[in-house]
Amino acid sequence: MNIKKRWIALLFTLIFTLTGCEKFSIPTNANTAFRNFTFHLFQQEVASNTINLHYSLQEPEKYGITNPSITLGSFDVNTHSALASIENWSAALQKFPYQSLSKENQLTYDILAQYFSTCTQDIKYYLYEEPLSPLTGIHAQLPVLLAEYQFTQKSDVETYLALLETVPDYFSSLIRFEQQKAASQLFMSSDAAETVIQQCNDFLSMGDNNYLLSTFEERIASVPHISEKEKTKYMKQNQTALETYVLPSYQNLATALSSLNQNATPAQGLCNFPEGKEYYSHLVLRETGSSRSVSALKTLIDSQIAKDLLAAQQLLEENASIAEETLSTTETPEHILKTLEGKITTAFPDAATVNVQVKYVPDALQEHLSPAFYLIPAIDHYQENTIYINQLYSFNDLDLFTTLAHEGYPGHLYQTTYFSSTNPDPIRSIISCIGYVEGWATYAEMCSYSISSLPKPYAALLQKNSSLLLGLYASADIGIHYDGWQLEDTISFFESYGIQDEVVVTEIFHYITSDPANYLTYYVGYLEMLELKQEAMQKQGSSFSSKSFHQKVLEIGPAPFDIIRKYLYQ
Repeated sequence: MNIKKRWIALLFTLIFTLTGCEKFSIPTNANTAFRNFTFHLFQQEVASNTINLHYSLQEPEKYGITNPSITLGSFDVNTHSALASIENWSAALQKFPYQSLSKENQLTYDILAQYFSTCTQDIKYYLYEEPLSPLTGIHAQLPVLLAEYQFTQKSDVETYLALLETVPDYFSSLIRFEQQKAASQLFMSSDAAETVIQQCNDFLSMGDNNYLLSTFEERIASVPHISEKEKTKYMKQNQTALETYVLPSYQNLATALSSLNQNATPAQGLCNFPEGKEYYSHLVLRETGSSRSVSALKTLIDSQIAKDLLAAQQLLEENASIAEETLSTTETPEHILKTLEGKITTAFPDAATVNVQVKYVPDALQEHLSPAFYLIPAIDHYQENTIYINQLYSFNDLDLFTTLAHEGYPGHLYQTTYFSSTNPDPIRSIISCIGYVEGWATYAEMCSYSISSLPKPYAALLQKNSSLLLGLYASADIGIHYDGWQLEDTISFFESYGIQDEVVVTEIFHYITSDPANYLTYYVGYLEMLELKQEAMQKQGSSFSSKSFHQKVLEIGPAPFDIIRKYLYQ
């Protein structure tokens, strides 16, 4: 999971903060003008809130961004103004002579054109968005992002403290947004609301052990040119800000959700809401980056499930004595990452030279965050990277190996830093293409089984099993949100594949209803990567090279899959 990308998507940043655009005249050098246009868009977008700016740029002044407003943004939306802004940017884009642009700029043009189109639909369905889903919601991610907010100079500390003062206004706008959803009968399910309320209460119950106090003290300790007296002053200000602004905001959110929850409905799929089926189709397109219809995706998923079942059966038949072994290692996560980096060189191009630090999710947040996630670095300082591991999940050695492949090599960290090392147009770093990003990481995870130290037949069997389970979750996502499955239907579906634990399936049902299309982001992205590879193998025949294919996909970078196809063979 890529947590910063999720945060940026949840903030609705581009579609709700653009305020119009300048009239761009197109000089003789269309490429220069185009890069000026995208740079202007990048400046405006990345400075739209302080979290985005801090995590995107370590030195924003070098990008012409000085004295930006300190803000978390807002959920107060003027849809007419937002739509007009998108139309203005789209009109400005269309003025550029496409054929006169370089191949790299044509790629960016194509991505922006599709992104603006997607944003237009986002505005139409904005009340269907759910920024408070139990796993990926803002309430869960904000504390982690604040805890990871790095201080390199005194001004960072002062900006951070000022940012904490904006939390009440931000949460107030979030509460108003949820009230709008409730008034339109689009509020989250009662089960999801209860989970979010409990998460807020857990955060509130930390007291003096709140990690926003301990991490602040750790971060400020290494800031140069701050006296001990100033450090003490800042730590007191941080505690006051936490008690005055942050904790009351979480309490207000929990109280508001408790009130709204009195009229909430049981967990159900999006298709049960007005225009819910249409919104789900749009959501799937946006989140997966695949242009296939939901029905076509269902066919693709069913086909892969059948292939995985057949392959698993054949492996068992051909290896009758296959043993349930485990990957046994005493290596630390850091050593496993080094091992993975070394083992992928046969099939993947050389990785960028970077540093990576493995951290662990604080105890208080373990129940509410993913098993692991990668925190994307600033684009002007991509050499420093962080992977979080959630120890609540008690990884066995194989799980840790494949998880670090997903988050590290050849997954998120590798893909992100490889693309950053190509010095792409800055706008590319902030356009959300989650299907590509999570699809690549899932593909990387599946590849990692073959380079583990397990016997090849058993490693292959485990990989098919992993793919199969993810496929079942993705199929259930469509069943629940598009076909209208209820809990009983979902239980019957999983029973047909031998999964009979109703407690587990009930948990899956509630997770899927609270975070629609999330499983599709991973699995459809993965299947699209497989489709791209299969197409390349068919086109290139005996000249096909996995390393060359991977290099091309990495160099194109995050984009919708139809656009990747367009540029893959140029």
